[in-house]
Amino acid sequence: MADQPKTAWWQPALTIFYEVTGWIVVPIVFSLFVGRALDRKFGTEPWWFLGLTAGAFIITTVGIVRVASKYLKQIEEKGKKKRANQTTDERNNQHN
Repeated sequence: MADQPKTAWWQPALTIFYEVTGWIVVPIVFSLFVGRALDRKFGTEPWWFLGLTAGAFIITTVGIVRVASKYLKQIEEKGKKKRANQTTDERNNQHN
């Protein structure tokens, strides 16, 4: 662990925030601009906008689930390592 750089306590939370925010903002903004442009071009207001917004919602949901799953796995791995280290330390203390 000594060779890993120390990170500030708030950095992991900020990283998760930026990733989730990106999955929310990018698809919605894309659907807003592209949907309105397509509706104007084809005279189908509001159908392209609504369809792309529904697609953006699905993409956003999948993206957030993927980000959450990734970080939950990392948390579980850290917990397993911590428990393994505690168990090793307890064994070492019993032998001393």
